[in-house]
Amino acid sequence: MRLLILNWQDRKHPEAGGAETHLHEIFGRIARMGHSVSLLSCGFEGAAESEVLDGIHVIRRGRRSTFNYTVPLWWHSEGKGLKPDIVIDDINKLPFMSPLFIKRPILGIIHHLFGGSIFSEAGLIAGTYVSFFERRIPRVYRNTPISVVSDSTKQECTELGLAPSHLHVIHNGIEPTEFPMHVGAKAERPTAVYFGRLKRYKSVDHVIKAFTLVHKDVPTAQLQIIGRGDDLPHLEALVQEMGLKDVVSFRGWVSGPEKIELLSKAHVAVNPSVKEGWGITNMEANACGTPVLSADVPGLRDSVSNGVSGLLYPYGNIEHLAGSITRILTDTNLRDMLSEGAVHWASSFTWDRSAEQMLELCEQTISTWQQG
Repeated sequence: MRLLILNWQDRKHPEAGGAETHLHEIFGRIARMGHSVSLLSCGFEGAAESEVLDGIHVIRRGRRSTFNYTVPLWWHSEGKGLKPDIVIDDINKLPFMSPLFIKRPILGIIHHLFGGSIFSEAGLIAGTYVSFFERRIPRVYRNTPISVVSDSTKQECTELGLAPSHLHVIHNGIEPTEFPMHVGAKAERPTAVYFGRLKRYKSVDHVIKAFTLVHKDVPTAQLQIIGRGDDLPHLEALVQEMGLKDVVSFRGWVSGPEKIELLSKAHVAVNPSVKEGWGITNMEANACGTPVLSADVPGLRDSVSNGVSGLLYPYGNIEHLAGSITRILTDTNLRDMLSEGAVHWASSFTWDRSAEQMLELCEQTISTWQQG
């Protein structure tokens, strides 16, 4: 089978996040099964126009700011020549509207929809631009089968106007061999960690504000922020303003082994985002034997087993967030129970299973299209 994927970025892009992890983990496995997998993504400074990553032939064209216009031009000039059996349209940020110009079997992937949250992240003008295209997804993709990563995303898509019968839930996973899959030794200081991109909608500022309260109850507590993104200057300024420069540290980008070490030693991982498709970082923390304290929002509530692998709190409630962090840091019995539950929960989600389900959906999509 020849698969062609359309996605804004590949995993090497500086702005790569969970969507790119999902893409490479699943379709890299499909490539290793013997299928031909190509990926069209935007270029970036220093990147080759073509290379093989994880068994996927990555083709880079255009720039991120205008990539949605690059895609149809590339399809007519180069893409058709690849003669793909199926096109995977990763509907992330601005949709490519591929059914309008690609007359081949198409399978969509949606991690989450922005809805009104795009305005707090991108502002009025850019937010209106994204919202305009997002609202047209049901009309353009009305006959397109779509893989979604959680029941929350399926509900969002249904509310937007997509037919439930066209939506197929395939959860994200982990690669168990890459993680400890047990509860290890924790840091000497009570430690909370945020791991992910530093974007406005991720609401990392909520954790920093909560730590002004946590630090009063647990003076030795520390917060480590792992990741990079354009909200970093705002967050650094907030730490200075709150007088937490000796409490909060920014670790930036870290390697895989360092990430695992930091997550394993943390007493709790915090995910305060306003919404996600699933929450891969939640699963990775759990696989390191660390419970997750997560906002009770679409996507994140799917990736946390409340009371088993972690706890949920009302999004934006700083006092509740602070109290929950303090509780996990100070209640050893609760933390031990959640830590063991975290490992058990994470072990039930694997990329191998996700890849098998995705391949089956691809084959089903091709068969349905051929029948007509």
